[in-house]
Order: sequence, then C-alpha cells, then structure tokens
Amino acid sequence: MKYDVIGVGNAIVDVISPTSDAFILEHGLSKGAMTLIDARRAHELYAKMGVARETSGGSVANTCAGIASLGGQAAYVGRVAQDQLGEVFGHDIRAAGVDFLGSPADASGPPTARCLILVTPDAQRTMNTYLGACVELSPEDIKPEDFAQARVTYLEGYLWDPPLAQEAMRKAARAARSAGRKVALTLSDAFCVTRHRDSFEQLIDEHVDLLFANESELLALTQTAHFEDAITRIRGRAEWVAVTRGALGSVVLSSDARADVPAAPVARIVDTTGAGDLYAAGFLFGYTRGCSPEECARLGALAAAEVISHYGARPEIRLGSLL
Repeated sequence: MKYDVIGVGNAIVDVISPTSDAFILEHGLSKGAMTLIDARRAHELYAKMGVARETSGGSVANTCAGIASLGGQAAYVGRVAQDQLGEVFGHDIRAAGVDFLGSPADASGPPTARCLILVTPDAQRTMNTYLGACVELSPEDIKPEDFAQARVTYLEGYLWDPPLAQEAMRKAARAARSAGRKVALTLSDAFCVTRHRDSFEQLIDEHVDLLFANESELLALTQTAHFEDAITRIRGRAEWVAVTRGALGSVVLSSDARADVPAAPVARIVDTTGAGDLYAAGFLFGYTRGCSPEECARLGALAAAEVISHYGARPEIRLGSLL
C-alpha cells in the first residue's frame, strides 16, 4: 500500500495573529468558530489585524502533515491558484513529507484560500476563511487509482459547501470503498453541521467508517443538548466514532464498546488551532497500524498536545520522536 491516508480538503494558508476579546467584539466576530467571508471582508479584516504569522494550513492538510511527522505515508488533494500563496502551500506540504496531488486552478480564477485566525488570551481561535480557489475543487481532481492506494481516505467537512466539491468528495469515497479501503470524515465545525446536517447524515450512512467530531459538532449532528444522549444516538452509525472534548480528553465508540481516554498533559496552552486536526493525525496513524481504540486516542491526544503548545496548526517537532 502506497499511503496510510489520503486526504481531501481545503488548501488554505493560515494568517495567525494574537488579539483581544475587545477586538473580537468590536468587529462582530463569532469567537471560537469558523466563519466564511468574501474577498472584501478578508481584505478589511487583514488590514485591521495586528502582527501576523503566515503558515500553510487547512484542516485535513494539517492532519496529513501530522501523519507524516509521526512517520506515516500521506497524500493530499486540494486546489490552490497559480499565485504566491499557492506556491507557498505546495512547498510547505511537500516539505512536511506529504505527496501533494492537487493541480493549480487557472490563473484567471480566484486566488489561493486564506484563513485569518485571531487567537485570544484564553487560546481560543476565531477563524475567518476566504475559500478562494478551494471552491473550484471538482470531481476531475479525484483520480480513483490514488484512492485505491490508501488505507484510509479522509474527507473534510469544511469542504462540503461548494456543490462541485461535494461531488468530488463523494467520488473519492466511492473510489475508496470500491477498492475495499476505509473512509473517514471530520465534521469540522458545528456551523458546517447545521448547514448540511441531512447531507452529512447521508454521507455517513452510505460511506463513512470513521467519524471525527468535537462535542459541539456531535451535539449539532444529533440535535441534542446533552453529551450522553448524543453518544447514544451516534453509536453504531460508523465503525468507530471519535469525539474530542478538550481538557476532558476524548471518547471512542464502536457499536458495542466505549473508551474514555484522557487528554495528554500540556505545560502551557498557547493556541488551540489544529488541535482536532492533529488528534485525527495521531488517531489515524494508530488505526492504520492496527492499534486499539484506546491506543489510537492516546496517540491523537499526544499529537494534539504538541500542537496546542505553540502558535500554528502543524507540529514544530517530529512527532515520531514522542512515540
């Protein structure tokens, strides 16, 4: 098998800046959530942000980078433009050890996507995303032979907004399943779930073997206000369901078992950007090596702990050195 995981997601360059709660309120931002913005809003908000750090991101791209950092084999499909940020994204993901299988969009189209991330003193990240070239991902970008060579195909909920991207993700899932491979999905954000709940449920029931969610996303999917009720409703909908709960750790469910796994200790939480992405990296790394649900969740917690100890959504050290 050529790859442990092949990911499909939004190819985004993150622009990260520390800020205050007052700034969040002043500019009417939804703290702790991801909001889609247009080009005008992206320009206005960037102009008002403080000193920023630019780094390649995108949820599933971060996960793939984490898998490579752990010592796994990963590939990624996403759409960038033929511009400076597109070149930066391609360089960074290849430098992380991930095969970048995406093709650049036409130079006359929208620019490479960027996410303006504002981090408040409590380490919460407020994300404002201009999708740009991401919306041009289409079924033509999905080559079934690539997905037949990966143990797991990992799909990003953030990418579910554009209709063509939905078709691309369904094509990737069908290609994986027809080759006898596994399909994983991250719900990405409660707002994504609220917008697309019915189609997410259809995707889960038809294609998904591993489902990743945080607590708020799971509550939105199951339309309940209580975590234990949500756990009851989601059990059995996928082979494994992994739910992250921040400092409370994570819960992994199968149809007949439940594992509650604590979070890994962190000396100082700096920025929670990428915590869920790196949890998924550790989890999938373990899964593709036949680890138990408890061990997969432990590896996920270990990877997440590293990434929240610094700014940015990708590891600053080789995660394999922590094993």
